[in-house]
Parts: sequence; C-alpha cells; structure tokens
Amino acid sequence: MIKELSIALLALTSIAVFAETKRVCSPDGKMQVSVIAENGTLKYQVEYGGKEMIAPSSLGLKTDMGDYTRNLTPVKWNESKIDETYTMTRTKASKVNYVANALAVELKAEGCPYPMTVVLQVSNNNIAYKYLLGGSDNNVNDEPRRATIFSETSSFRFPDKTTTFLCPQIGGNHQGWMSTKPSYEEEYRANAPMAEKSRFGFGYTFPCLFKVGEDGWVLVSETGVGSNYCGSHLSDYDASRGYTVAYPSHEEYHGLGSNAPAITLPGETPWRTITVGADLKPIVETTISYDVVKPMYEPREDYKAGRYTWSWLIWQDKSINYADQVKFIDTAAEMGYEYCLVDNYWDTNIGREGIERLSRYAQSKGVSLLLWYNSNGYANDAPQGPRNCMKTSIQREKEMAWLEKIGVKGIKVDFFAGDKQETMQQYEDILSDANRHGLQVVFHGCTLPRGWERMYPNFVSSEAVLASENVFFSEHHARQEGFELTMHPFSRNAVASMDWGGTIMNRYISKDNKSRHQRYTTDIFEIASAVVNQTSVQCIAIQPNNLAELPQFELDILKKIPTTWDETRFLEGYPTRYVIMSRRSGDTWYVAGLNGTDKPITTTLSLPQFAGKEVSLYADNAKKKTGETVASSFIKKVKVGKDGKLKVTIQAMGGIVVV
Repeated sequence: MIKELSIALLALTSIAVFAETKRVCSPDGKMQVSVIAENGTLKYQVEYGGKEMIAPSSLGLKTDMGDYTRNLTPVKWNESKIDETYTMTRTKASKVNYVANALAVELKAEGCPYPMTVVLQVSNNNIAYKYLLGGSDNNVNDEPRRATIFSETSSFRFPDKTTTFLCPQIGGNHQGWMSTKPSYEEEYRANAPMAEKSRFGFGYTFPCLFKVGEDGWVLVSETGVGSNYCGSHLSDYDASRGYTVAYPSHEEYHGLGSNAPAITLPGETPWRTITVGADLKPIVETTISYDVVKPMYEPREDYKAGRYTWSWLIWQDKSINYADQVKFIDTAAEMGYEYCLVDNYWDTNIGREGIERLSRYAQSKGVSLLLWYNSNGYANDAPQGPRNCMKTSIQREKEMAWLEKIGVKGIKVDFFAGDKQETMQQYEDILSDANRHGLQVVFHGCTLPRGWERMYPNFVSSEAVLASENVFFSEHHARQEGFELTMHPFSRNAVASMDWGGTIMNRYISKDNKSRHQRYTTDIFEIASAVVNQTSVQCIAIQPNNLAELPQFELDILKKIPTTWDETRFLEGYPTRYVIMSRRSGDTWYVAGLNGTDKPITTTLSLPQFAGKEVSLYADNAKKKTGETVASSFIKKVKVGKDGKLKVTIQAMGGIVVV
C-alpha cells in the first residue's frame, strides 16, 4: 500500500513538473482562457459559458536565433489588470473603456539567447495575444540585436461541429490584373465546412468568422501591424493543427523583399485577436482592434469626417475631365457634402493647372477635393496615373506639399498588392507623410487595416473588400450586393473601417440610368447601407441626375446621414442573410436594416431609446409598380410601444431606416 502510494505521488510530481496551467477569466467571468505549459510546448484553450470554443491550440515562434516552439520552460507567470479609457471619433464608438485581465508568461527555450514572453489579455468577449522577444543593452559584440521570424505555430483549433464564413487569400502578383493581387477582393463562402480547401490554396484573409455549432461564434483577426511586421492570414485547415498564422507568399511584390518579418530586439509581434460570443452581438460591436494599440503620432489637425461624391463609380474614366468634375462638385455642394473625389488619370485628363483651378472652384462651393494616386513604383503594372508619386519619401514630399498648397484635403492611394513588411512600411510612410501636410488617406486595392484608425489619426479607411465598383463591372456582383453587405458587418467591417465605395442611387448602373444592368437592391437598402457600413469619410455615390429623380424624402435623409458614431448596437441578423443595427450620433439614433435574401423578413425590434416616441420609418413597398426595376420606397410616422417594441418588415433585397 505504501509502495502504491509512493508511485502515485511520484506520478503527480511528474505531472506537476511537465504540465502547468494558468487560467485567465474575462472580467464578467463568462470566458475562461487556459494557458498550458506541457512537455516543452505552450498552448491555450478557450471556453465561453462553460462550452469549448477553441480546443488546445499551439503558441510559439521559429526564429533565426532559435526555436521557440519546443523545449520551452516557463520561467515566470505574471498576472495583472488593465483599465483604460480612450476616445476615438472614427469608429463604432467614440469612448471606450477597455477592461481586461492579463497574463504574461516568460519562457526559456533550449539554445536560445533570450527569453520569449507571451502576453495575453482577456476582456469581455475578446482575447488578444502577442509575443515579446527579449534583448540586452549590454555592449557585447556577439549578442543578437535583431531577429527574423520564420514562422508562427500560433493556431486556432475549433470543435469538429464548426462551420466557416471565410474569404480566400490569393497568391502573388501574377495571379491578378496588372500584378495587383492580393488585394483582399475575393468572394466569401458562407456556412462552409472546415475541411473545405481554400479556393486558391493560400488559406484565408483576416478577419475569419467561425460558427461553433449552436454554441456560439468566433472572429479571428490581427491588429497593430505597421512597418514592424508583415501582414498575416490563416492557413488552410489541418485536422491535427487547425488553422495557423501564415505569412505572405514569396511571389507577392514581384518577389521583392522577404516574406519573413524582421524585428529589432527587444521587439514584439502584432496582436492576434479573438472575439467570442454566444451570439453575434459581441462580433459586431467589438473594439478589440483598437483597444490594444496606441497612436503612433499626433494628428496635425482635427481631421474632418464627412461624405463625398464620386463620378468614376458610374461614369468611369471618361468622367475625369474638368466639366464633369464641376458637376459632381456642384452635386456635393447641393447635398451639403464635404468632399468630391477625383479619380485616376486626372494628371493627364485635367492636368495640374486644371486641378488647381478645380480645387479653387470646389472651395468656393464649400467642398474640398480628394485625389486618386497609384501607389506603384515597382509594386504593380497598372497604367492609371498619377504614377510614381507615392513610392519614395522624396516623391511624396514634393507631391504632398503641392496638395497642401492648393487646398486638397485627402488622397486615395490604390494598387498595393501584398502583405510583405516592405509594403506595410509604405502604408505607414504614406500616412505619416500625409499627416505632416494635413491630408487624410483612403487606401484601395490594399490590405486589411489592422488597428490603423487609432494608430494613424489621419487614416480614414481601406477598401480591402469586393466593393461597389464590382456592382458596375458585372451583373453577377450587382445580384450579389445583398449577400456581400449582409456579410461584412460580421467580419470585414467588424474589425476595421471599410470603404465600400458608394451608396448607389441609380436604378441602372449607367450614366444615362437607362442602360446596362439594373441595381437589384432597393433605394432604402442603399440608404440603410450608409448607416451599416462603417467609415468616417463615406462615399454617397449620388449622381447629378439623382437630384431630380429621387423622392425628396430620400434626398433629405441622404443629406443628413452622419458618418461618425458615438455608440453602436447590434440588434439581430445572420451573415449573408440580414442585419439590423442601431447607431447613435450625438443625441440622434439611427436604426438600419438590410435584407440580402429574396424573401421579406418581419421581426419585432427592441428599441428602448425610442420607447413611447413617434419615429420616422423609411421602408420599401411590398410590390413593384409597372415600369419599376425594384419596389419604390415610402416614409411614414410610427409610434413605438411604451415597451420599446416596434414591428417592421424588410422587403426582399430591401432595407429599413428608423430615425
């Protein structure tokens, strides 16, 4: 008996030596993250409401100074609490109180000169983790001062019942038009099994949405990526490892530069972020992309949010001439919009002297210009100009000084193609230089912004989505608009501002509003999308002809829709089917709903902010009248119940707005 007891005690002692677990709970106690050091490896596991959302998943790095994925020994575990409040004017909430419980585990790896520390922060519904690599200030010649990260073992293993809502990553430049891929402009697959291979064999772009059976939802992304690292994505699914963090392909950026990020020591990786919820509310409302990053510089000025008109979306290249741009400036002035975007080829079609005159004309109307640029240099073969103005610091300084001088207030820079560290450096350099000249920046043909609204205060938004220009390009994408815009609130737009490109009010996708293919969404769907889509400088792609064609009540609401919000609440919905959310700007609440399906949706909303009040309801008629491509809209006054309940019907491919 004594011998058996001794053996049992010895076994327990062995387990204690080789396995150690620390648990970090969210402040509300609903989420538990277990960090497990076992057999020389480090893993984490996530439970929410007592249900496993992420199975034990690997942590670690492989670097040129050693392997931090095996033979790891925990040196110390440090627990702490975080309670920070910050303000932002350009995302889904203007004031955020970030409260989290944190754990830092320092690990020694066999043969590695410095320790690696995993920092993990757990707030309500959100997890963020990153890696720190140590360094020394000692003047010892043979000590490393830098490190190259070859790969991460960071993984995400989901229960077998999980289905996915993912966008495939595409490979190098030669797979896309004029060497402009990857540009985060591929089609989503909804409700797909994990075992399904990605379309191009390169895995999936962030963010990645997962439905864990009936237990809840998980959104995986990253934040805090600037010049310090490359942009990452998720690999294809592997039954033994799950999904792992993957780096850019070698072919990106025409093979120039490394696909392995390099950091100085001491240094750190970006944050990997995980949002978890029993329902979709935490997914839509998350602010984790901004919670764990800090501003990189002070804004030169208080950058102005607003709306812009844009000729190119419907009138295309032929509209880039002085006379047509005057029409869109006048339209912006009539609508009370702050900006007008002049797209590609302005340098040859209008000329620099013409742009100076156009800018003066716009300012006389209370409108400021935004100008398009090619990012290029070596990066792409796209012929659109201006070219070679944004690649080097010397080019940018000359160009931006001129833009500041003539009163231009922002730039749209296009065609980046890739996620290598060198490309991330260019994004950061453009933003920093633009801030020095009081310019806001929109990126197109580009990567996902990763915390950039807070990191770079003059950053507006990025496309990084199969955006509205594709509604123009093909009838297929016009038919898919409902699918796409009811996907993005739960994924792409949940983690970063998104320049969808335009609230389209033409019934036909043509200049004459009579030819080519039709728009398949209703007017109120389009108007509601201006509330649902998050970006602080937003395109309302109203055309000069719309001023005489649209009902006055549609024009009136398009004139007053804000683009910055103090509060965002998810009400109900399902990815690729429908979404209803409310946003507050100052004292005014907007409730907006989109139906991406071919059948009406009737639901009773809980709107306590409107309890017992009369509100304006914008909605679509159930049936088309003779000669209509889509059903017309209406506005009516309705009384919300004292209990805050309001029954609404969103028509097929239609919308609602409640104000």
